[in-house]
Amino acid sequence: MENNKSKILALKYRPKVFNDLIGQEIIAETISNAIKLEKTPNAYLLTGIRGVGKTTTARLIAKSLNCTKFTDLGSEYKQTDLCDHCKQIENSNHIDVLEMDAASKTGIDDVRELIENAKYNPTNAKFKIFIIDEVHMLSKQAFNGLLKTLEEPPEKLKFILATTEVRKIPVTILSRCQRFDLRRVSIEKIFNHIKKISEIEKGKISDSALKLLARASEGSVRDAVSLLDRSLIFQSLDKDKIIDDVEVRKMLGLADKSKVINLMGFVFEGDEKKALQLLKDLTDSGLDAKNFLNDFLELLYLFGRRINLGNIDKDMFLSEGEIELIEKNSNNLNMQDLGLFWQLTLKTIENLKFVSSEDIALEMFLMQLMHIKSLDEHDVEKIVEQGEAVTAKITKKIEDSNVDKDKPINFSKNQMRSTEQIKKLDNKELDIKNKFQVTSFSDLINLSEKHKEMELKYDLERNVKLVNFENGKIDINFNENLNKNFIKKLSQCLFMWTGKRWIISLSKESNSKTFHEEKINKKEKQIDEEKNSEIFKEMSKIFTDIDLLDVRKEDE
Repeated sequence: MENNKSKILALKYRPKVFNDLIGQEIIAETISNAIKLEKTPNAYLLTGIRGVGKTTTARLIAKSLNCTKFTDLGSEYKQTDLCDHCKQIENSNHIDVLEMDAASKTGIDDVRELIENAKYNPTNAKFKIFIIDEVHMLSKQAFNGLLKTLEEPPEKLKFILATTEVRKIPVTILSRCQRFDLRRVSIEKIFNHIKKISEIEKGKISDSALKLLARASEGSVRDAVSLLDRSLIFQSLDKDKIIDDVEVRKMLGLADKSKVINLMGFVFEGDEKKALQLLKDLTDSGLDAKNFLNDFLELLYLFGRRINLGNIDKDMFLSEGEIELIEKNSNNLNMQDLGLFWQLTLKTIENLKFVSSEDIALEMFLMQLMHIKSLDEHDVEKIVEQGEAVTAKITKKIEDSNVDKDKPINFSKNQMRSTEQIKKLDNKELDIKNKFQVTSFSDLINLSEKHKEMELKYDLERNVKLVNFENGKIDINFNENLNKNFIKKLSQCLFMWTGKRWIISLSKESNSKTFHEEKINKKEKQIDEEKNSEIFKEMSKIFTDIDLLDVRKEDE
């Protein structure tokens, strides 16, 4: 009894029968029916995220197959009715039920030993059962060694495989197993489960705190019970204290959702001072950056749902006050802004592993959001994925015979941009002190050389045919050798060098020549002119085999 009290809650309340499995009722019923009808497969494959019951289900299958009292561990099965086989399997010491951790035994030698052991009949149970946990960790040779035995095992042998990475398992193994996908458990079911456990343990913890634990578990029952165990240990130091959501937020590094909504409201209004002050208050209280950004994503989804579907129905995880705040702050929002916020938030989460100070990363994140919101809708360029879409789109427009040959194709709205370059500042907000004037195509080529953009310079000289050049607008044609990222790169460089956006248009006029070709033609013309000069003619009389190769000015 004392030993049971000292157990951690995740082990103490581990399901003993199929009906105890939380959120996996259909799978439990399917397996139970198959065992009743004695139509069990040679091998089971149980997949799912951590903590949803894979290993527990494997043991329940083993117990049901070997139980001497019941054909399945159903609702009428009681702990006091455990047969000897069930007790031994529960304690992990049954001689005919072997549990193997593939993470530590990955090689062909380990599987060969398993196969040798499979030749022998069970000692005292109905079936010999091999439970292989984290089976995706086996090596390729180990999987190949297991194939034949898995497909045609001895009559009294069953395999139960469990994994969190089903995609890493060869299809030859998958085809020989009956697969069951254990899903994430709903937050409501997890909440009811841990509330029941807290009542049994006589823990003083509020429903709001339990809801936070259920949300933090991310669909894993084991994680939820472990978090509850951690909370109850905290409460046991002061038996009169009731744990509320404030203590749980501190424990998990979570922010108060209403405060995050208010912070988002300041961002939407462009109130940088209040937003950064509220963020500082949250970080001072132990805010975890990743948790904060995930909460931010969840609230962006709720704002989007509010815009598209109207009022948000009340549920158990949103208080009336939080719903009112969402309603209040959703005015003057549009899905375009929310989509940009979503992309930037995802990118910030990804970048957290590279920064040394998470607080600075969060401040920069909020400032970027406020600059995005402050821009006019007309300044927002469409965000699309990088790749070969640039060249493909341009080529398609060139080949389209319906396009007027004399009318340039405008690409100003379709120039590609990466997620990191979402909505740059408006021209008036830029520091133009060090910006350059580009008055000609040759100025552009010289700037490319000055800033060591050699690939761009090469394309401008040899692969681009200039049709027209104006301040802020360039019309071009190009050949098939143009770099696929040329349009995007040129747009970025022009914006960075000149401080304003340029319109790059494509013309179907093909009579133009590249800068390099024009330079060669000009040089050839100069040579021809000099050959007709009196000086060259005089020199030719003196030196009969003379030839003119180049013409240069004195300052060149």
